[in-house]
Amino acid sequence: MFAISSSERKSMNIHAEGSFFRSSLLAIALALGTVTASLVPVTPASAQVRGLPDFTDLVDQVGPSVVNIRTTERVTQRSNPEMDEEMQEFFRRFFGQPLPGAPRGQTPRPNRPQPQDEEREKPRGVGSGFILTSDGFVMTNAHVVEDATEVLVTLPDKREFKARIVGTDKRTDVAVVKIDATGLPAVKIGDITKLRVGEWVMAIGSPFGLENTVTAGIVSAKQRDTGEYLPFIQTDVAINPGNSGGPLINMRGEVVGINSQIYSRSGGFMGISFSIPIDEAIRVSEALRTSGRVSRGRIGVQIDQVTKDVAESIGLGKAQGAMVRSVEAGSPGEKGGVEAGDIIVKFDGKAIDKPSDLPRMVGNTKPGTKSTLTVFRRGAMRDLNVTIAEIEPEKPTKKTSDREEPAPKPSASAAAKSLGLAVVDLTDAQKKELKLKGGVKIEAATEGASRAGLREGDVILAVGNIEVANVKEFDSALAKVDRSKAVSVLFRRGEWAQYALVRSAR
Repeated sequence: MFAISSSERKSMNIHAEGSFFRSSLLAIALALGTVTASLVPVTPASAQVRGLPDFTDLVDQVGPSVVNIRTTERVTQRSNPEMDEEMQEFFRRFFGQPLPGAPRGQTPRPNRPQPQDEEREKPRGVGSGFILTSDGFVMTNAHVVEDATEVLVTLPDKREFKARIVGTDKRTDVAVVKIDATGLPAVKIGDITKLRVGEWVMAIGSPFGLENTVTAGIVSAKQRDTGEYLPFIQTDVAINPGNSGGPLINMRGEVVGINSQIYSRSGGFMGISFSIPIDEAIRVSEALRTSGRVSRGRIGVQIDQVTKDVAESIGLGKAQGAMVRSVEAGSPGEKGGVEAGDIIVKFDGKAIDKPSDLPRMVGNTKPGTKSTLTVFRRGAMRDLNVTIAEIEPEKPTKKTSDREEPAPKPSASAAAKSLGLAVVDLTDAQKKELKLKGGVKIEAATEGASRAGLREGDVILAVGNIEVANVKEFDSALAKVDRSKAVSVLFRRGEWAQYALVRSAR
């Protein structure tokens, strides 16, 4: 322990007492380097900055399971023998010799052959994939192998195989191919429910054809809805063309996603990339390996989102569920009693927070299953039973006839005028054509109605949660609602139904 004598203290003019004196002693001791470690404050380990992760072991562990995928496509090219002969004649006349490589003295034949189509293989693209099973099943993106006539899979040890496409699913962008090999290093599949936002993840792939390239980042978001069939994992891992189909790997060396898309204005990486959750991809891959296709359920309804204003105006309260805009004729939805304007809030007891939840839930349900839809209609909840059908190719939407028919004289009560509306009853022919039991057709929409988006030809089905079958019921419903607030109007335009909030001109 460092000590200062009284004489030294005087010579240094130290005249301090208590804590100030002790702090001065410590300062001098630190300057002379003689203080013991016990006097130096130690930062707790929990407060120290954590180091960056080391990915080297993960690369050694997962790298052998990541493959490079090259595809070719057959293209038709037209050859022109006549042009070849013309070039030979050109060389003979102007250079005194035939076209290099042509026999001397060759002259054009009187009967020249017609142009012919020739097929040849040309490189189509480069992607990535990973070994799903040790006996040669490889997972990648559907868009990597789509329309390919030949698929070549190259392993990290440089062995190359011709692959057979087992099946592709465009809706999820998942594909499975098979190579004739055994004893391959398969990846480990992770638990997507344990993946957390902010967690470190790594990608291995072939960006721009550069094989076995490793990039890393963090999970930026989960359940990111991009309008596709699946909710994606969003990361800031550098993903570029060629990375598609490669694995997204957590710090335990498990695959948690398939790198599929990027958000870009330039075509290159801009800090946002999307991966298909591995649990969904595995479910699709099992269906592809079993039958070569994915069977999905459908109920035959077109849906839209429920806005906060609409939810409040119709008494739903919270903006949730999926609003039914139209119901396909003869579909499970129509047979089950679903109507345009219904808000589907639950499917088999599971809450629907946003519209995209419904097609995912229905799609994952086996066709033939009897399910329950909970819908909000005219201010009340009700359960409807539907039998799930198998999804079919989309059919063109049938357009409403533009034929004009004699119609009753427009009715515009004082209440209707305050909203800027003039309406008429639907004719029997119109009801049959639109497949409606009732409603009123808008003959004129001005002021508040026009600002709310209503227009001539729209059919009003309900006002303030009160269903209307004719003009009389329409006027009666308007008399019951509070027009000092925005009035919710359920209307149909063509085959689509939606809500509008109309404010009185007063």
